[in-house]
Formats: sequence, structure tokens, C-alpha cells
Amino acid sequence: MDEQIVVAGALISQGALLVAQRDRPAELAGLWELPGGKVAPGEDDGAALARELHEELGVEVRVGARIGVDVTLNATMTLRAYRVALTAGSPRPHDHRALRWVTVDDLRGLDWVPADRAWVDDLAAAMRSE
Repeated sequence: MDEQIVVAGALISQGALLVAQRDRPAELAGLWELPGGKVAPGEDDGAALARELHEELGVEVRVGARIGVDVTLNATMTLRAYRVALTAGSPRPHDHRALRWVTVDDLRGLDWVPADRAWVDDLAAAMRSE
């Protein structure tokens, strides 16, 4: 079976990171994550992430460098994060309960989905370098 890649975007602006609160599935509802989604067949990571963020947030982004390590979700799915820069639009929660801008000081206390927790240190470093 082919590996399914899931991409997530770290949108950092003025030292703050945009996080999205899951609405589903039930076991993840209410937890926070970097927004994103699955890479479709024939799509590269960057194109998939730009498409997903347009669908989920109503924004256009430029996809930059990888952040952190790949996170294994299960036997066939791998999650990876990228830094993204907003190029058009204002983020709105089309597919999430809520959106929130958080600071470096907020990262550790946030109720993250388990997979995204692996990137907290990398996200903090990226936010500090902004």
C-alpha cells in the first residue's frame, strides 16, 4: 500500500503562530493543530498544502521550508510540517471550530493533537527567529 502524506502549515506572523481547533473526529475534537490535509495523488507537498489552506482557511500562502521531523500517524500515513507565509486573504475557520494566534509562551500549554506535539520545540525556534 502506498504511503499517504499529510501536510501541515505553520503560519507565523509577528512572532505568533496560527493554530486551528479540530471539530472532528470525536477523539480529536477540541484539540489544536497546525491546519493542513492529505496530499492527493500526483500532487506535491507544497501544492497540497496551499490547496488545503485555501479550502480550510480561505487564504493563499507561499510554502517554505520544512519544520521538524516527519511524524508517523499509523502504518500508512506520515505527517510533515512546512513554514508558510500568507500572501492573500485573512484566515477564517471554514473546517475548524476556531482559529487562534498563539505566542511562544503559549505553545507548551496548548492542548495539541498528539501528532503535532512533536513539533513544539521546532515551532518555538521558528517563532523566535521571525
